[in-house]
Amino acid sequence: MATVTLAVMPEGMSGKSAAWTLTSPSLLLVLLALLVDAVPAAAEHQVPLVLWSSSRDLWAPLENANEGHITTDIQLSSYLDPALEKGPRNVLLFLQEKLSIEDFTAYGGVFGNKQDSAFSNLESALELAPSSLILPSVDWYAASTLTSYLKEKLGASPLHVDQATLRELKLNDTLPALLLLRLPYTTSSGLMAPKEVLTGNDEIIGQVMSTLKSEGVPYTAILTAVRPSRVVRDLSLVSASLGRHLLAEDEPLSPLLPFLPPVSYNDTEPRILFWAQNFTVAHDKESRDLTALTFGAPTLNLTGSSWNSSFAQLVLTYDNLFGPFLTIKFILSSHFYPVSARSWFTMDRLEIHTNNSVVVFNSSHVTAPSIYSFHCQYVSTERSKEGLLVSSPGSSTWHVTFQNFQIQAFNLSGGNFSYASDCASFFSPGIWMGLVSSLFMLFIFTYGLHMILNLKTMDRFDDHKGSTLSVPLME
Repeated sequence: MATVTLAVMPEGMSGKSAAWTLTSPSLLLVLLALLVDAVPAAAEHQVPLVLWSSSRDLWAPLENANEGHITTDIQLSSYLDPALEKGPRNVLLFLQEKLSIEDFTAYGGVFGNKQDSAFSNLESALELAPSSLILPSVDWYAASTLTSYLKEKLGASPLHVDQATLRELKLNDTLPALLLLRLPYTTSSGLMAPKEVLTGNDEIIGQVMSTLKSEGVPYTAILTAVRPSRVVRDLSLVSASLGRHLLAEDEPLSPLLPFLPPVSYNDTEPRILFWAQNFTVAHDKESRDLTALTFGAPTLNLTGSSWNSSFAQLVLTYDNLFGPFLTIKFILSSHFYPVSARSWFTMDRLEIHTNNSVVVFNSSHVTAPSIYSFHCQYVSTERSKEGLLVSSPGSSTWHVTFQNFQIQAFNLSGGNFSYASDCASFFSPGIWMGLVSSLFMLFIFTYGLHMILNLKTMDRFDDHKGSTLSVPLME
């Protein structure tokens, strides 16, 4: 029975990790347990990383175990250094295009259907390996720089190989070798397509391991991915808008981009929060994506922003953009309405200031109870995207589009967005069509039932015992 060492970095704890030494023959059951108990539900942009080697005792169980953290590039190097220094000089890097720990859960046969597992060869390799290590949650940036790191540590350039060329190589333990095997992944909407590709990749791993075993070549193998195949949003930071979320069409976040924190205006504490997945400004034929310049940018100029309990103004200024400068102002206010017995906030307008002009967009449809944040899939000047920003007066050559827009200027708690009031209406066009069709069918059913209930049977019949009816002939 092979011993598998599991290491999981704790959330919010640096330099510490959780480790367990297990004697389970099933990798996927272990990964499922890690998914449920150790990996944060809000984690995104992480990939699993699996290592195994023909040498023993490369990864010892760690002490002071804690749970929940994501392995960074520095922490990953602390796991790889012992294997590269004490272990074999032949390193195989199985680099898959996309892979997430949820793939092991979905296609690993973790619910007892082991014959349906897409990772049977990987499980077998881990069982037979003298030492192995599983990191279920590694930062995608650390994984993406893994090739460069191995090249530097081994002093050997990566050699792209496949099963056929691997047999032709003459490997030994004196000269370092970095062998790179790229494995595909598909995002097909078909249910079986990803499993078939993962099964094919697993067969490649099995064939490579058989080749190395037959030739008696010592090795250290690594399986990871460039980016995750499935992205889970960080609900605590991006938005808490679970209500009505299913009614809006949602586009997945790009797995290549790290999470960008929201813009936060602070005086004594955070007062205004603003976030968007994509922020684009266009003028005439020129269009600029301001996402990276706005969210997570340490030099973002918020001069002119202000806040009090009933009025808030968020001012974003960019240098050398559409001229010497570009300033975008969000004007928000909060009022108490006796009819609803609560305060509501409204983004009264959005202003664009350049060197020689000011454009004002009416944004009064951006409104929510003051204790909530406001969220909408699109806040844009384009009518095709619901046009919540209306130029005043008339048309304008300026266009602004926010995707996955969220803003809150009142009643912030702990510097995070409150529960989001979504702009998606409760009755979508599809729901209205279903209701109208149902009412029409109900009317037909009711009318038919009414006609059936009003049918009357005959109450008078001919008496066969009486005289027959005779009709005299007229001559």
